[in-house]
Amino acid sequence: MGNQHEIEVFVRFCETDAVGHVNNTSYFLYFEEARTKFFQEIFKERNQKFNMILASIKCDYLHQAYASEALIVRTKVIDVGTKSFKLSHELVNKLARVPIAYAECVSVCFDYETQQSVPIPEELKQRLHANQMSFANQTDPISNPCSG
Repeated sequence: MGNQHEIEVFVRFCETDAVGHVNNTSYFLYFEEARTKFFQEIFKERNQKFNMILASIKCDYLHQAYASEALIVRTKVIDVGTKSFKLSHELVNKLARVPIAYAECVSVCFDYETQQSVPIPEELKQRLHANQMSFANQTDPISNPCSG
């Protein structure tokens, strides 16, 4: 998979607001697409018996984005627990390389029948850890500009 998972998104006019920039809610669609594609790549064996829920997500808006721009979403594994894991999403303007937004989310493995959290399947946990380690070694990350 390489050092990071990236997807490209094209900003459609319908994702903008009356001011002309991308509406704040549209960013969460970009992050969802990135998470979905990330898991399609690292956990192809996922089936209906295995479910995750998004327990938390927060977004820091750094710069504006506009219709017809190409954006890159980078997804990284930050932390892996027993039943949950934390990812980050970095949204960057593809041409200008300007950071647009930074998000962190927590997903929990969940059993809908019992309505309880469950341990992360061992194979997924290993793959998350493998990706976490490779991200720690990358040389050109756009880290959370809101921290420190």
